[in-house]
Parts: sequence; structure tokens; C-alpha cells
Amino acid sequence: MSRTVWTTHKSPQLVAAALAVVLGAPGVAAADSPTSGKAATTYYISIGDSLASGYQPDVNQDTHIAYTDRLYAQLKQRQPGLKHIRLGCAGETTASLLKGGTCHYPNARSQLDAAAKALAMHRGHVSYVTIDIGANDILVCADDTTGAIDQTCVNRAAQAIPKNLAQITRALRQAGTPGTRYAGATYYNPFLAQWLRGAAGQQRAQDSVGLVKSENTAISQVYAAAGFKLADVAGAFSSDDVTRVSLPGYGEVPANLAKICQLTWACTMSDPHPNPLGHQVIASTFAAVLPQSGIHQQAGHADSGNVQDTRANHPKTNANLAQTRW
Repeated sequence: MSRTVWTTHKSPQLVAAALAVVLGAPGVAAADSPTSGKAATTYYISIGDSLASGYQPDVNQDTHIAYTDRLYAQLKQRQPGLKHIRLGCAGETTASLLKGGTCHYPNARSQLDAAAKALAMHRGHVSYVTIDIGANDILVCADDTTGAIDQTCVNRAAQAIPKNLAQITRALRQAGTPGTRYAGATYYNPFLAQWLRGAAGQQRAQDSVGLVKSENTAISQVYAAAGFKLADVAGAFSSDDVTRVSLPGYGEVPANLAKICQLTWACTMSDPHPNPLGHQVIASTFAAVLPQSGIHQQAGHADSGNVQDTRANHPKTNANLAQTRW
């Protein structure tokens, strides 16, 4: 069976540029001096899959139009001294985020380990942590050719996602401090694009609504239990709205499908990733629920000890992309 994921290409060069300096390089960043009058350095750590890394199928690579980059720009307006530690890994699942094996992080076993070490290194100075993860656990259950969903696979994913996510969120909270603000995203539903493939596709699209809604309920409970704010991306993408609207080129369709066509590549390239507008919607959804950080930013209040550079990683093309077509 051919599988569809947010893209399963491994991109070690994507994260190595950032993490080599964050977790291993001896260099010292320009920390604010007590008399500089500049805002103190604080950090935003973004965690997730190819949504966080900004993969775009039209250019076949990760980009800097990711919702994480756009959210960072918004958060930086609140905190001018904010820096972005960008850890998103295309193809990541809840299991690989925990254990590693998809992307490689210098001096870290996995993306979670890299995030925990960054939180420890900059303890007391990490203002925000965001995460989106789990979509690949479900998308791998869909056949690329037919669009059919393997229910046995879905049942396994439904059990694994909350369990793994609980471990992830617990580890992140334990590594942070009370002033750090956390938020996690629900899933939008790219399966809705099956509606455009005739009667069988319309049935699959309808069946997918309950599946995605059930999983969103489960992860929402996990995020709430861990004290994470909920970025309701499913709501922002009108996932439950079946009101009929007009979609140019297709006629009358459910509003949730129209929104998927507007905000993702699902209807134009048969690819589930958000387009630039979709990434902006996701960024705004996170920004709306993230309260002001509890990390103080008095001038001269810089990290103690050696502070490594935390410039965002630089997306690069990876030629070994998996198929992302249904």
C-alpha cells in the first residue's frame, strides 16, 4: 500500500544548522550587557512535523513560510529580544518525535530530546513552546492511489497518539519553567478533498469527519491535562461545517471542503500541506491563545553562562521526497 504523510523525507541538514550551534557549538551569542539597554534574549521553541518545517509541494522543499516562522514574527513584536529555535522535522510522527530516527539532531537522540536540552540550556528564558504532531500517524493509514483508509491502522494510531503525546507534553513541561507558555494544535482534515473524486470519495470524506474529530477530542484532553493552550486549527479550518457553499470550478460543496481547498494544496496538487494562506491561519490561531510570556525581559537580564546562537534553521531542498499524492 502506498502511504501518504506530511512528507517523510529526512532532512538532517535542515535541523543540523540550527542544532549544531544550539546544543553543541562552543560559540557565545551576543548576550545583552547590563548597560546595553536592549531587550534581554528570550526564546521560542517550535516543535512538530512538516507543518512546523514549512514544506511546500510546489517547490518540493521546506521553506520559511511555515506557520512557526509567521508566529515567531508575531511573538517577536511582543518581545523584541525573542529568538527562534526551529526544530520541526518533515515526516515526524508522535513515536519518532519521542525516539528519533526521522531527522537527526546534534547531541540529541530525538526532536523531543533536542527540545528538552534547549529548554534546559536556556532555563528561565524560554518564553514559548508550540507543537503540532500526530497527523502522520493517521495519514499513513490512507492509500495514495485509492484514498481508502485502513481502519485497523487507524485504530492503532488512535491508541498510540494520545499515549505518545502525553509523554511528550509531560517531558516538555518538566523541562520548562512556570513562565514558559505552551500551546498545541488540533488537526485539520485533508481527507475532505476526497469529495472531489466522485461518489466513493464523497463517502470517504464524510467518514473522515468523525475520525478526525474523535482524534482531536483525544489530543485536546491530553493538551489540557498538561496545561497547554489549545490552538484549534480544526476550528479555524471549519472542519465541522457542512453548510453548502459555492466553490469556483466545483459548484456547491460543503464549507469544510471549500476551506481545505482554500488553505491547503489538497485540491490543486493532491497534497495535504497548508499553502501560505493556510500557514498564516495556523499562526494566527496559535497567536490568539498564547498569553503574554511570564519570562521577564528587563534590559541586561541575559542568560547566565555560555549562551549558544539559536538562529532558525535554513530550509534546504531534499531530493528524496516521499509521494504525497492520494
